[in-house]
Amino acid sequence: MSEKSISQQLMSLESTYLAPNYKPLDVVISRGEGVWVVDADGKKYMDFLAAYSALNQGYMHPRIKKVMLEQLDRVALTSRAFRNDQLPWLAKELCEMAGYEMMLPMNSGAEAVETALKAARKWGEKVKGIPRNKTEIITCEGNFHGRTVTIVSFSSDEDYRDGFGPFTPGFTIIPYGDIDALAKAITPHTAAFLVEPIQGEAGVRIPPEGFLRQAKALCEKHRVLFIADEIQSGLGRTGKLFACDHEGVKADMVTIGKALSGGYYPVSAVLASREILSLFGPGQHGSTYGGNPLAAAVAREALKVIREEKLVERAAELGDYLSSKLATLHSPHVKTIRGRGLWFGIDLHPEAGGARRFAEKLMERGLLVKETHTHTIRLAPPLTITRQELDWAVEQLKAALEG
Repeated sequence: MSEKSISQQLMSLESTYLAPNYKPLDVVISRGEGVWVVDADGKKYMDFLAAYSALNQGYMHPRIKKVMLEQLDRVALTSRAFRNDQLPWLAKELCEMAGYEMMLPMNSGAEAVETALKAARKWGEKVKGIPRNKTEIITCEGNFHGRTVTIVSFSSDEDYRDGFGPFTPGFTIIPYGDIDALAKAITPHTAAFLVEPIQGEAGVRIPPEGFLRQAKALCEKHRVLFIADEIQSGLGRTGKLFACDHEGVKADMVTIGKALSGGYYPVSAVLASREILSLFGPGQHGSTYGGNPLAAAVAREALKVIREEKLVERAAELGDYLSSKLATLHSPHVKTIRGRGLWFGIDLHPEAGGARRFAEKLMERGLLVKETHTHTIRLAPPLTITRQELDWAVEQLKAALEG
């Protein structure tokens, strides 16, 4: 019997000691640089997922790494019991870059969404005058905003809800992209509408043209906060700083995370007006690690990389290029291809046998992608990718899907 490879040994340890709450591809990444990773046995792969958009700046971006190491030599954590010399600069730079008055720092994307929900409820009671504990928030079917108990309470995916009840009340779910349904769902108790400008986990679903603009107008008419979850779609992924920018919509609140740290550290934030975020009083919300100096220093440099390396513009240009290349993909398995910027979903016919088997075939060819919702292959390479690297990736997609 042959000896197990290092990757096989590590996967065996995982199956023994790690809770099975993920179903990853059988690749054990050991190193990464740019768009490339190397597994524990030395095999090289191109990552065409970018950690669900957390690696917009690519693996191990040298500028962000340098700043992180420098900050580690000074201080990593102070907690919000004290002040630190990095967070005020991050707040200023992020607000000025995004065009908002205030930010509230957290760690994970789910924490940012929870923060936005709490802010919306607080605003609903204290500013709009909704009776106590009667606030309603509208969300969309197919949404993915995280996996906390409150967030899965308004998920339409039973896999995310199974066994986790009782659920948090106060949420109404409407079909994604249905402006008439949104209009009917708004009541005097509605405080906010929470929406992904493009639904990532659902398969890179883009709403009908004009939906976001019409939804914002409805929210303004009825004094409802428009909350955009830009955790995956923001910070350049779609060829604009925020996906809402494609329709000229400025959300009342925006949640961001993932690429906010360039993949080095969990950093997230909520952006909003002073009227909304100043409703939080001391002790009413927070996090021990949220806004720590290491996170703030890393996020500051991650944002500078996005600006100075023109990653937003790069995503727009290379997204058009990739779109033209994907249009040459002719496979009986492919039902439709859609995308914006460097973010695509390839829907397969049910007869194709599911997207997982193609993700595994692509892994064997050295290209890492991931299936979502059974029949969709999601593509989201780092925004630092080159045309030549995109050409190589498309060759692998053709070989796997056309063969």
